[in-house]
Amino acid sequence: MTTVVSVHSFRGGTGKSNTTANVAARLAASGARVAVIDTDIQSPGVHVLFGFEDTPEPTLNDYLWGKCAITEAAHEITATVSQDMAVSDGGKLWLVPSSIKPSDIARVLREGYDVGALNDGFRNLAKDLNLDYLMIDTHPGLNEETLLSFTISDVLLLLLRPDRQDFQGTAVTVDVARRLDVPNLFLVLNKVPQGIDLDDLRQQMTNSYASETIAMLPLSEEVVLNASGGLFSLTSPEHAWSQQIAGIVERVKA
Repeated sequence: MTTVVSVHSFRGGTGKSNTTANVAARLAASGARVAVIDTDIQSPGVHVLFGFEDTPEPTLNDYLWGKCAITEAAHEITATVSQDMAVSDGGKLWLVPSSIKPSDIARVLREGYDVGALNDGFRNLAKDLNLDYLMIDTHPGLNEETLLSFTISDVLLLLLRPDRQDFQGTAVTVDVARRLDVPNLFLVLNKVPQGIDLDDLRQQMTNSYASETIAMLPLSEEVVLNASGGLFSLTSPEHAWSQQIAGIVERVKA
């Protein structure tokens, strides 16, 4: 049985892709079969975190345009994890990237794509690769694709930063997710500055959303300098940021 985990934010710049990649890698390292699918088709980027300068082909775009099967667009990248962290027996990691080519992005914006085919792709990928976890890196905001991701998700991780715009937008997203009966909705607060009263902030989150906050990722110079240079939680596992990622992994597995 595959657990579908969508990672979403109302606004861009929350660290959604970085969180997705690090959680997926740690799940694979623990012995799970995991695939990451980049459905942020208009502005893809998670592939960079796995060491690709360009998106490997075929891509999710090729699948949506009927050029290949979804499994052909799934590239095994377990070696990306194993070079920095031991991978338990059975652990596997795949990436289904979206194309970074300007012409492909322009075509998506111009023509759109069949959301029903995307749903079929999720289902077939989980079945054909015998996945334990399918992680969906979504497009920020609310559109047809993100609503589809919500409806099929077992776990929804909502990322936000400690600012008023994110708090307001996340309230809208939480309301939509509840209307769609998402079974497990968890909040992840990212880029938390030093000196903030974390207990007070967590209470604000509880009062605002009535949902569990499972991690507070600190604003870290080391993580910022790492940028998209790789999987920080694997190369610096003892760092406070990495420890929060480990906590997300354990909560997702529970």
